[in-house]
Amino acid sequence: MDNLTVLKKAAFFSDTRTNSSKISVENFVTTDSILQNKCGIKPSDVYPNGNLIAFEKGDILVGNIRPYLKKIWFADRKGGCSPDVLVFRTKQEFDSKFIYYSLFRDDFFNHMMKGSKGTKMPRGDKNQILDFLIPSFDLSNQQKIAAVLSALDSKIELNNLINAELEAMAKTLYDYWFVQFDFPDAHGKPYKTSGGKMLWNDELKREIPDGWEVGNLSSFGEIIGGSTPPKEVSEYFSTNGTAWITPKDLSLNGGNKFITKGELDVSDKGLKVASLNVMPKGTILLSSRAPVGYMAISRERVTTNQGFKSFVTKDVYPTEFVYYTIKNLIPAIKNNATGSTFKEVSSSTLKTIKVCLPNKDVIKNYTILVKDIFKRQDILEVENQKLAELRDWLLPMLMNGQVTVE
Repeated sequence: MDNLTVLKKAAFFSDTRTNSSKISVENFVTTDSILQNKCGIKPSDVYPNGNLIAFEKGDILVGNIRPYLKKIWFADRKGGCSPDVLVFRTKQEFDSKFIYYSLFRDDFFNHMMKGSKGTKMPRGDKNQILDFLIPSFDLSNQQKIAAVLSALDSKIELNNLINAELEAMAKTLYDYWFVQFDFPDAHGKPYKTSGGKMLWNDELKREIPDGWEVGNLSSFGEIIGGSTPPKEVSEYFSTNGTAWITPKDLSLNGGNKFITKGELDVSDKGLKVASLNVMPKGTILLSSRAPVGYMAISRERVTTNQGFKSFVTKDVYPTEFVYYTIKNLIPAIKNNATGSTFKEVSSSTLKTIKVCLPNKDVIKNYTILVKDIFKRQDILEVENQKLAELRDWLLPMLMNGQVTVE
């Protein structure tokens, strides 16, 4: 495209400061709370402290540590952020959403990396960043382009909100039945609250419903590790082989509950040389190191690298039940991880973690209730992937003028 202008003509870095006492955790943004791969933000895990950079609704926030992680967010509220988050504020004659989509492209993050300094934790150079070339359109065309792309992102956001509500419903039901033990009794009343018989269990150090048993995580099914074929042998990998998942793939999965593929597939030769197990649809993947505790459910047959302990569940313990049981045990699993450089949890350690084994009929009734929720979440995640692909396909063509909005 011939009509280009430098970013500094359209936007500038905001250096307005605010004190953390004026900022709540809900509107505090750090480099860790901006999700990788342009997936928005999550609530901050830490509370604001000290002197922060203030941002306004409509500002564009970009993580400046390791720009290759592609962390960007269009602010839908005002708040404060840590110093390693860049706050772009659009000048009056430019549309802020258009500038956001101009920076949303991989070209922008590649530009940041070219000017970055540092090896382990590269940071972008602010002066160099502002030299990035963006498309030059009049304000009306900027707004039209932004409207098309925003419509797709709005649908993605709506799907995410629906999925969050569905997740809250399924998790609340699980906790109500299997943590508070108020599953429906024979008369349809909450078991424990209605005086259902509870017995003290020495192994779990708590009361559990009469007739329930104690097991460990291997009671739910087979716990399977993974491995990596030699990366230098290209024939061990394939573009159309068996999906091979790494913890990095889960971190790039946008917090989704389900996963289909990773960055690489392995060939049949790769499976054989690395002695990899191919696991069925519905396998629960648990990252067991660097970091411990990421989870996803496989949509199709998969295998993994050595950074996972995966659960292939038995019929009597369906995926929907086991998934939340493991999720509730993540703090205990992390506490059992060992290692100096990287914390890791082994299969043998997982087998020592005790679990309560409910009555099979209770599990069956719970699964009937939540199965459709899981299915709906899966459908919405797939729809979002297709919407994101459409947006990313349209974005460069709209920006270079190949496609125009009438």
